Amino acid sequence: MTAQTLHDVGGILYERPFKIRRLNHFGISVHDTGAALTFYRDLLGFKLADVIDTAVTDPGPWHEGLPDTNVYFLRHNSDHHTFVLMPRPWIEHMEPPARPDITVNQVTWQVSTLREVVQARLWLQEQGRKIDRYGRDPGSNWHTYFPDPTGHTNELEYGIEQVGWDGRSKPQAMWPWVQEHPELPAGSEGTELAAAIADGIDLASGFRWLDKSEKKYDVGGVLLGRPFVPVRLGPVSLFVDDLDAAERFYTQTLGMTKSEETVVAGHRALFLRVNTEHHSLALLPLEARETLGLSDESTLCSFGIQLGSYAQLRDSRAFLESHGVKLIDLPQELHPGIDYVVHAVDPAGHVMALYYSMEQVGWDGRVRPADQRRKVQTGTWPEALEPMSDTYAGETFWGPIG
Repeated sequence: MTAQTLHDVGGILYERPFKIRRLNHFGISVHDTGAALTFYRDLLGFKLADVIDTAVTDPGPWHEGLPDTNVYFLRHNSDHHTFVLMPRPWIEHMEPPARPDITVNQVTWQVSTLREVVQARLWLQEQGRKIDRYGRDPGSNWHTYFPDPTGHTNELEYGIEQVGWDGRSKPQAMWPWVQEHPELPAGSEGTELAAAIADGIDLASGFRWLDKSEKKYDVGGVLLGRPFVPVRLGPVSLFVDDLDAAERFYTQTLGMTKSEETVVAGHRALFLRVNTEHHSLALLPLEARETLGLSDESTLCSFGIQLGSYAQLRDSRAFLESHGVKLIDLPQELHPGIDYVVHAVDPAGHVMALYYSMEQVGWDGRVRPADQRRKVQTGTWPEALEPMSDTYAGETFWGPIG
């Protein structure tokens, strides 16, 4: 590319007017959001941030026979939501998936500024990319939604609401339902809060969920309701029907870097990164789904959830099995850069890949050679491990764990 086609992103020139910094949140659609809530909140330890009853906000025949009509916004840190559960029939009514087996509602990537979100939309349109919608929803983040070539919805977001020490989300009176982008520069969140106070809105009236589970597990010196805590999200692993088109989209359009290309169960697999983590996104051909023995009702291969330590990961196995959660073994080649993994299956058949640490990629962009990675024997869980050079490296979890 020539200098005339480069874009200034905070004083750095890139080939596109935005720079993805990290995976921010993720959403799935399921038939029974209540059953999914029990799994992700009560068993995996996510906190409930907000609830929307779609039978109230969007009544209609698509709710008939649904055991639960709620959208649940879950979080594992101070971000308003990092995991979203949506009723499948409502999604099919509102935003019909490109394929009946796409249960991934969206994969959300965080950029650093509002300007990037707005300019990304304009640039993507110039590239001939479809824009599904843009604006601002509960959670306060400005966004742009668009599909990849295989029908999976991506979102670029900026400015997601932060939930503080009292665990309260913003009051519903402050929920932004906006289906457009603002003129830039726009007002800050501090300005919005001042206006809400002036309007007489009680800032302490937002939703708050209290964890009433019995706190009996010592997790790093803190008593919690389960012997582990989620501290980070990703990677997302997707089955796609056109691997080459997906690779071009995520690398050339969204700017991700290919960390590694391997073979998984006889199929080509790609592992892409957006920061120093080995990968935030894995792409596999749709044919690999049957080879791996996974459900043909979803294109989600797995979704990663990082726990606070190896000890927590080891303890999670017995805890989840004691609560009737199905655990499965998948090939080690499915997650290069991650050694020990617990694959837990949610009530709808989605696989959650629990792990404790991920390989970090340094300034030279080289990943660790495969022969220098830790050798893992399936079904064997040592009491303790020797550290690798980058064990527990990368972004740390901020704040208290409970």
